[in-house]
Amino acid sequence: MGCECSKLTKCCWSSDYNGSVPEDHNEDNEERSELDDLPAFREYNIETLRMATSGFSVENIVSEHGEKAPNVVYKGKLENQRRIVVKRFNRSSWPDARQFLEEARTVGQLRNHRLANLLGCCCEGDERLLVSEFMPNDTLAKHLFHWETQPMKWAMRLRVALHLAQALEYCASKGRALYHDLNAYRVVFDDEGNPRLSCFGLMKNSIDGKSYSTNLAFTPPEYLRTGRVTAESVIYSFGTLLLDLLSGKHIPPSHALDLIRDRNIQMLSDSCLEGQFANDDGTELVRLASRCLQYEPRERPNPKSLVAALIPLQKDTEVPSHELMGIQDGAAALPLSPLGEACLRMDLTAIHEILEKLGYKDDEGAATELSFQMWTDQMQETLNSKKKGDVAFRHKDFRAATEFYSQFIAIGTMVSPTVHARRSLSYLLSDMPQEALNDALQAQAISPIWHIASYLQAAALLTMGKENEAKAALKEASTLENKRNTNA
Repeated sequence: MGCECSKLTKCCWSSDYNGSVPEDHNEDNEERSELDDLPAFREYNIETLRMATSGFSVENIVSEHGEKAPNVVYKGKLENQRRIVVKRFNRSSWPDARQFLEEARTVGQLRNHRLANLLGCCCEGDERLLVSEFMPNDTLAKHLFHWETQPMKWAMRLRVALHLAQALEYCASKGRALYHDLNAYRVVFDDEGNPRLSCFGLMKNSIDGKSYSTNLAFTPPEYLRTGRVTAESVIYSFGTLLLDLLSGKHIPPSHALDLIRDRNIQMLSDSCLEGQFANDDGTELVRLASRCLQYEPRERPNPKSLVAALIPLQKDTEVPSHELMGIQDGAAALPLSPLGEACLRMDLTAIHEILEKLGYKDDEGAATELSFQMWTDQMQETLNSKKKGDVAFRHKDFRAATEFYSQFIAIGTMVSPTVHARRSLSYLLSDMPQEALNDALQAQAISPIWHIASYLQAAALLTMGKENEAKAALKEASTLENKRNTNA
């Protein structure tokens, strides 16, 4: 029998949560160390970010919006091998550069292991960009609504809810309680499979833009009345996320509340979770969601009470997130291929043999970008330079190879990542590691997901004594090669 109430009240699901959050000091130390490794917030120039994203390559797009909010998000990599995400705003989004910079700096002061932290911004000319940590394991929306190998386990869903509540509690404690358009696409997963809240939602898509781009059925009722986001509006959105986690679907709150009033929790539960949790567990999460979805903003809980309510619900706390998610631990090293092994032991002769055997197989598409002059004398000169470079490379005359490949690149009628890779190795064998690194980066700019470019970056960095950066490049190369082999 349902409750006799026109709007959801606390009569059915009232519950008070009190208590402090227990602390694991070893975990705290690890997280503090991780945050210490983060660079301070800084301003980047547009050329640095253009290089990092391979010229804002389509292949590096992580997500984009429609015409109403044409802000595109790219993945990229800085020269020091730090992987980043770059959000490029529509040119008219933030006309006042100072206002954008002030907002970004404020968000950039936040540092927490529950956030995908903001590392910097770019405010050059008409360009407005944000730079954050890269999270390699997709969004909550992907794992919850569009999963491929396994649905998200109940214990992991509870962990997502807790980590998200902790992120909101931290932001509120630092005076940033407002979060715009909180939804399953704003929750991303790090190398170890832990959920984090994207820092991008701490700023609007534009200075006078809407705070909610989702369907109006999911927006807080007070936002529909006033058009303003409040701290309580964020809690309402958190409630919709709890429903997402429980159901595995994006259920409109009004429909969910009808089911809650009728105590029809089974209809709200994801059928994929059958047998994974007791009814009491589901009831507790529904009770918390219903409190967040109260019509009156003042009746909703605050982030601190959300954290206190979610801690006792946690399951399998000793199991790492990557195991619960069924994904590879990003901290674990991938087995190295022959090329990876050669880079690690700095066996340049072995690298040369592999590149020589590979030839130009990976240049499909890139090397065929010819100008209209392709049959002119200039084109013939380009091909001749490449041929002479290939002969010199084959015969291990690396100074000559460097010279002829440089002629090929200077003419500019053809673009070839393999030529840059070969010149990179030639530079390495001529004791010119910085030039080798530059060429390897250029090869990646031409072909962003080409593993060879990352391997050569690792070799150049090892030669320069930059072991940490080399390790990161080697890891990226192994990941790209593994994905390539899997797709093949």
